[in-house]
Amino acid sequence: MLLARDTGARVRVDRDRVAAARALAAAGCDIVVCDDGLQHYRLRRDLEIEVIDGRRRYGNGALLPAGPMREPAARGARCEFRVLNTAGDPTLAAGFGEWPMWLQPGDAVPLRGGRAQPLATFAGQRVHAVAGIGDPERFFAMLRALGIAVVPHAFGDHHGYVADDLRFGSDLPVLMTSKDAVKCAAFDTGRYFAVPVRAELPEAFWVALLDRLPRTVPVGA
Repeated sequence: MLLARDTGARVRVDRDRVAAARALAAAGCDIVVCDDGLQHYRLRRDLEIEVIDGRRRYGNGALLPAGPMREPAARGARCEFRVLNTAGDPTLAAGFGEWPMWLQPGDAVPLRGGRAQPLATFAGQRVHAVAGIGDPERFFAMLRALGIAVVPHAFGDHHGYVADDLRFGSDLPVLMTSKDAVKCAAFDTGRYFAVPVRAELPEAFWVALLDRLPRTVPVGA
C-alpha cells in the first residue's frame, strides 16, 4: 500500500511470483522489481541486488532456524550489486564491492492530514516511538540522533496493529515509521505522525544499474 501510494507504480502481491510478474508485464510494465525475491528461483531475473544490514551484517552466519540466513552468505557473491544499508551511521563503512546506502528522514506527517512538521520540532521533547520493522532500534536511534527523547515501543516485523497496541497511558506525540503508519490510520487519535525516510545511494550506483538493465526484460518461468 505504501509503495503504491507514494510512487504511483503498479504493485502486485501474489504468492506466485511468476504469476505476479506476468500480470505486471501484461499491464504494460517493462521492469519488474521483486522485493525480497532472491530465493524465488522460478522467477527468471536479469540482475540481483543484495541489501546487507550494515549494523548486524549476517548475524551468526547460520541458516534458519539457527540463524537469520535463508542461504549461505556466499550467495551474495552471485548478485550483480551489493548494497550496504548504513542508515546514515558514519561508523558503518561499505567494504570492497559494496555500495553504501543511507536513509534520509523527512518531515513528520500527521496521519489525519494537515501540515507536516520538521523533526526538529520534536527535539528536546519526549515522544512515543513505534516501529514494527526488521530492526526497530534503527528507527529509535535515528530519532535520538536528532535530539528527540524516545520512549521506544518495538513490535515484530509486519505487526498487525490494533488500537490497544498504541494506548500508552500518556498524551505524548507518537512517531512511527511510514510502514507502520499505513496500518494505524484507522485508529489515529490525532497525535500520530509518520516519519518517512528516503534511501539515498551514490549517483554512480544508478549509472551502473541503468547500464546493466537490458533494453527488453523478458519474463518467464
